[in-house]
Amino acid sequence: MRKPIEVTSDRALLIYTLHLTESMGLMSDVKLQQLLFLAELQMLGKGFKGLHWEFVRFPYGAFSKDVDNDLLFLRRKERIQNFDVTEEASPVIELVDQVITEHETNQQIMDMVRTVVEAYGRQDTSEIMSSVEAVELSPADNPEQKLAIRDISFHTIMLVPSRVETTEAFSLTSAQAKKLNAAMGY
Repeated sequence: MRKPIEVTSDRALLIYTLHLTESMGLMSDVKLQQLLFLAELQMLGKGFKGLHWEFVRFPYGAFSKDVDNDLLFLRRKERIQNFDVTEEASPVIELVDQVITEHETNQQIMDMVRTVVEAYGRQDTSEIMSSVEAVELSPADNPEQKLAIRDISFHTIMLVPSRVETTEAFSLTSAQAKKLNAAMGY
């Protein structure tokens, strides 16, 4: 279960990720879910926790109900329309820019998000699904074993960030979280 400050940072980074993808063509639920999964997986693989969404294996790749709920919340608050960032979300983008420049770990996490967006953002949905399905994960009970996502049973939980130990994390002060919440319409 995500803590309130984690929900705030996840939603702010979701808006920022959509902002980064605006010039890359058509975005869809499936494509966005795959991009966020790849970004979170890269972070955790390098010992960073920047996002806090749990992902399960669905027929079209990785899926997070948390991401789906955050998208719904941000649409209701008119911060995004479909997958486009609205004018009302501009303060969120400005605040995230501020937060990432104030802390080196936040900058490194955002660099990983940018790298994933640049590498996979222009791919069409079927290409990014293939990229995700080729990723190999290790079961928790057998870290030496590698299993491609395409070989994992549907509805299996694949990624639970709260169970992964990391050395660094995206950080917000309570004042920053308060400003982000206000900018997101809380």
